Amino acid sequence: MFTGIVTDIGEVRAVERRGDLRARIGTAYDPATIDIGASIACDGVCLTVIDRGRDARGGWFEVQVSAETLAKTNIAPSGANPGWVPGRRVNLERALRVGDELGGHIVSGHVDGTALVVALRDEGESARVRFRAPETLAGFIAPKGSVALNGTSLTVNEVEGAEFGVNLIPHTRAATTWGAVRAGDLVNLEVDTLARYVARLREWG
Repeated sequence: MFTGIVTDIGEVRAVERRGDLRARIGTAYDPATIDIGASIACDGVCLTVIDRGRDARGGWFEVQVSAETLAKTNIAPSGANPGWVPGRRVNLERALRVGDELGGHIVSGHVDGTALVVALRDEGESARVRFRAPETLAGFIAPKGSVALNGTSLTVNEVEGAEFGVNLIPHTRAATTWGAVRAGDLVNLEVDTLARYVARLREWG
């Protein structure tokens, strides 16, 4: 489990196909503290560490990405989305430990789909970003509710049909990859777990 509070910005160093996709990600995390089999959220996607080490460029870890994950996320290239290529920066968060501060909201790292950035504008020192969610996920997004976008816990400001907006304060833009967001970007979307369970209970009600 995660909280949606990004603690490092990693960089994709290499990507290759070995059946599934395998990626090496550079990180400021000390590799000695990363266990093989540990979970790290990479742009909101919970991935399992299969190797880690250090070289002249610093620390790194490797993850394996299944076909199901590729189909649900922005990791694979599609249309204008280049996917994970060397040099791409990704938001990182290590798994929550018992006793850690829950600063965002409960995030599973199981991405539901992708959302498209349709517009952004400055509002004072902050930025207002508008997204379009898939129709199948739009019903789980509510004003003042929480969403995880590229692994970042964010509060929804407004919802209009399948589109919704969030506000990015200067700290969020500086501490994550959101400082480089552009219209047309495809981002990983995880809806609030509580909303998912409420919808399921209503189906059985």
